[in-house]
Amino acid sequence: MSSEEKIPYDDEFDLSFKIYYEMMARRVSEILLVSSPYDAFIMEEDGRLAERIIHEYRGLNLTRPPRLTWVPSTREAFTALKKRHFDLILTMPRMDDLDPRSFGERVKRDHPDLPVILLTHGTGPPVSEAASAPPPTLSRDGAIRPADKGPIDTTYVWLGNTDLLLAIIKSQEDRMNVARDTEKARVRVIILVEDAPFYRSSLLPLLYKEVVFQTNQVMEESLNEEHKILRMRARPKILTAETYEEAWALYNRYKPYLLSVFSDVRFPMSGREDRRAGFNLLSAIRGEHPDIPLLMLSAEEENRQLAQSAQAIFINKNSLTLHMEIRDFLRDYLGFGDFIFRTPDGTEVARAANLREMEKILPSIPEESVYYHAIRNHFSSWLMARSEIQMASRLRPVKASDFEGPEQIKAFLLDRLRERRKGRQKGVIADFRAEAFDPETDFLKIGKGSLGGKARGLAFMTHLFKQTPDLLEKFPDVNISVPKTVVISTVGFEDVMALNNLKEPISCACTDARIQNIFMEAAMPEWLLADLIAYLSHVRSPIAVRSSSLLEDAQFQARAGIYSTYMLPNNHPDPQARLAQLINAVRLVWASTFSEKSRSFSQSTQQRTEEDRMAVILQQVTGRRYGDLFYPAISGVAQSYNFYPISHMKPEEGIVHLAFGLGKTVVDGGAALRFSPPYPQLLPQFATIDDMLNNSQRRFYALRLADYPEDLKCPGDNALSQFSIDNPKAIRAAPLRHIASTFDPQDNRVRDAYAPGGHPLITFAGILKYKSIPLPEIIDAIMEMGERGMGCPVEIEFAMNLPDAAAAGTTARTRGRSSPFSRSAPWPSASGTWRYTSPRRISPV
Repeated sequence: MSSEEKIPYDDEFDLSFKIYYEMMARRVSEILLVSSPYDAFIMEEDGRLAERIIHEYRGLNLTRPPRLTWVPSTREAFTALKKRHFDLILTMPRMDDLDPRSFGERVKRDHPDLPVILLTHGTGPPVSEAASAPPPTLSRDGAIRPADKGPIDTTYVWLGNTDLLLAIIKSQEDRMNVARDTEKARVRVIILVEDAPFYRSSLLPLLYKEVVFQTNQVMEESLNEEHKILRMRARPKILTAETYEEAWALYNRYKPYLLSVFSDVRFPMSGREDRRAGFNLLSAIRGEHPDIPLLMLSAEEENRQLAQSAQAIFINKNSLTLHMEIRDFLRDYLGFGDFIFRTPDGTEVARAANLREMEKILPSIPEESVYYHAIRNHFSSWLMARSEIQMASRLRPVKASDFEGPEQIKAFLLDRLRERRKGRQKGVIADFRAEAFDPETDFLKIGKGSLGGKARGLAFMTHLFKQTPDLLEKFPDVNISVPKTVVISTVGFEDVMALNNLKEPISCACTDARIQNIFMEAAMPEWLLADLIAYLSHVRSPIAVRSSSLLEDAQFQARAGIYSTYMLPNNHPDPQARLAQLINAVRLVWASTFSEKSRSFSQSTQQRTEEDRMAVILQQVTGRRYGDLFYPAISGVAQSYNFYPISHMKPEEGIVHLAFGLGKTVVDGGAALRFSPPYPQLLPQFATIDDMLNNSQRRFYALRLADYPEDLKCPGDNALSQFSIDNPKAIRAAPLRHIASTFDPQDNRVRDAYAPGGHPLITFAGILKYKSIPLPEIIDAIMEMGERGMGCPVEIEFAMNLPDAAAAGTTARTRGRSSPFSRSAPWPSASGTWRYTSPRRISPV
């Protein structure tokens, strides 16, 4: 957000997470080191140089370390150049056949774009230093280089620190990628101006380490390790310059993306050394960018006054706390630290360490503080430091003058923060972190183990929804999603087995009761207990504790119905009681791995039970509270292949089974409504009034929120109860009134709406006949998406909530009047829960 537009902005610019995959496309993969055997020996004295580079890469979460090839002479170097492509040459000064300059000249004749870097032991002027400085030119890769750098591109002082080698590699990669990455992803650029090889060799490694360290520190909200590594590619690029002209050319080329300039004071300008070149450079930049952070580095303390004149921060290069001072500058001025809200007079109002805290405290921030930061690009700069490219790029071109006042700016920022929080984790399996758990995240994984078969299906479904945004756009008034899910990976099961030395469930054919007792007495790993405590501290809705073994929901051996599921109301006033219920439910799901049914199935399929591993799904139950009961308005199972089509139905058009309440009615083969999505009004089971009375659903399942049993060793549905449709609690609930018809025994007729005093019949007429909700179309679209994703027929379990307000107007009118439903009636909002199961599980219900 700025007072004027500074960066070209394209509404169609791709700022999705995949942009991270496309960044840093060019890498230094092959390095040729030319040195005497003695220099090579000195480099390898503390361990092989290549191994040290790999170690440095891993320590900084960087990938693809380069391969280093050493040759002892320039003659062997030219032989190697003929056999293989190299991205970078490092040469030492002592060689027996050619001096470094002559070697560089010969290399440039055949390989003009191959960088040649000199590592010298001295601190004198670089061997390639020219007497004049012609205007810089733009290379083919978009990087800016002086017109005459000589045969040696850059000189560094080698003092045995491998950090310097890492910095040289990263500096070269930044040069190779800066043009494309700034244009494609708008990453930020830091310019370092330093002509002395000694100081350059000291500052560049320090700057890279600090930038990477600070970027790591602010990326606590990365969803998983893959995202963290990829987002590291969006760290600021560091470009080096040795003359005023080279620095000014870099500034002009990349000033829309400039984050900061670190400049020496005394360096060449107009072909000769100028003791005020750095002051002139920073003053010129300050004139064009009054708010950009500038840093003046000098070994001469008297230059501190020059820094003040250029409105720059001054650091003495000989300071004993140089590293800490540069770290402080990055944190305090470049957005790597907390966002500190200040009033225009500099008074601190509040601070936010991350985006979650920013969203939380922003409504209470004074308007003058929000406006103060907005017109200075502070919000977008802070976001860019966190590699939040998408959000920062959407904020930066927005002008503060576009809003009527600071209150609108604040509302705009809050909307963007909420949009980012919800959008960043869609379709992604995020790592669970107790200290930063966000209950709004769709899919989280505890531990580094496997998700198991059932959880993989859920994760795949969330991925498909992200990859098919047009599906959600097609039904804008219906919220279609996978319920919030946390998966305890198989590493939890493995740790419990190892911690308690549980051999008995594997080695003998114990009864189910014995196996349950063994697991109920087993100690839990402390790391898992801490994560479950953090989970329950944020989640208070009912939870389904479900199995997800490695062998479950396999395509040809689904193991459906073999393992246990436990429904928890999660509403006990004592947090310790809630935790105990959850832990016991998890233990009993683990115990079902070795149940009699599981062992029998394994024997019939020639599988070994001990090879199975159990992950556990903690899934928020879709539904609403109605008195002491909790259940969804609609649940069901959809199959994309219909084995028993009738009339003009076709097998590939699929079949759906609908029920009121929890889906156990359908799964257990109870009375449910059966229809094909293309023909929602073709209901053979309701051909006559007698058929409707005989075949309609008469009982439904609900989760009891009161009188929950303390003993979880009974069957997994111990908290579920069946209730009659005529139950007063059910009749008073709005969902039943929305989906039920009414049988009038006096007239012996069924009316397509609920009427008090009559007998309710579950017909879903308001949805299937009068299209108050496009449920058939939604199911058909999701099954089509599922078939494309799986490459075969699929089965989907789903549940749906209906808003009370939508159901309020569905009560039937007086006898003889028309139905309140119509094709033009607005669709009420609804939320869905969808899950893939194995294609082999498609069978008649």
